[in-house]
Amino acid sequence: MLRLTAPAGRVAAALGSALLAGCHTVPAIPAPAPPTTLGGQQPAATPAPAATAPGLTPQQRLATIASGIGPVPADSTTNLPYEYLRLQRWTRSSGAIRREDLRRWRHGDGTGREVTRRAPDVRGVDHQPTPEERNLFAKASPITTQHQGDLHPYLPTPLPTDPTTLAGLLAPPELATEPAYPRLLTWGLIGLATSQYLAQNERTTALHVLASVPGIEYRGTTSDLAGRAGLAFRVLADRSTTTLIIDPVTGELLAAQERIAAPQSGLFSSVLILQRGHTDADGVPPEPIPVRLSSPHR
Repeated sequence: MLRLTAPAGRVAAALGSALLAGCHTVPAIPAPAPPTTLGGQQPAATPAPAATAPGLTPQQRLATIASGIGPVPADSTTNLPYEYLRLQRWTRSSGAIRREDLRRWRHGDGTGREVTRRAPDVRGVDHQPTPEERNLFAKASPITTQHQGDLHPYLPTPLPTDPTTLAGLLAPPELATEPAYPRLLTWGLIGLATSQYLAQNERTTALHVLASVPGIEYRGTTSDLAGRAGLAFRVLADRSTTTLIIDPVTGELLAAQERIAAPQSGLFSSVLILQRGHTDADGVPPEPIPVRLSSPHR
């Protein structure tokens, strides 16, 4: 009898409506752009991984990033009581694309706060998010939701340090030979990164899990909607195309997007992870982190 872990079950449910879509390749991320000054969180050390060297397999590139990442300033704040995460996301919902900016403060006891700003929905689903529409969030009124014990991380902490064990929690190993498995595992990783803070060793383990996704492809250097430079990796599986952008210095997931095909081809989900860290008070963002000149070219 097939048994799904809770996170794997959530991934399967979220993807279920798209499992019957047709398969085609759709560009999921804007075309490569020059490095920008809107980098991720500045690492304490700056040795550059040779992840863009010619001739490497996608697995070797991800392993190179995993072996070279260092701590970021936010890694030193994990003793503070509230985990903070800010996302911007585009999600298919009832024939339209829902657009929202989310700021979340979560305490270890499940209490916390979420502040959401919603831009007007986009009618239809054949939509590609643009940097310009991110300005709409600042014009929207904030909606605050208080949580009393029901705000939980994607997986309990501490996370396993063994990639195989972590992969087994993110996607059912019983489905490893099924066409949907690469998609389930990829979105399990995305769900993890968009739900809870990943410290240096956890980012390393997550990168090794990503390297184990069957059929993963390297798509070169690019930038996300916030202008942050990174390396793009793509997974085509189960009639969908998912692209992830990874910061090669910190190992952080910067952005991810999935597009699916007929009968309703178009955008399924897109997310930017804009800030992560910890703070000592509910509703108070962490201190700003210095801007880093970042380039994935090594």
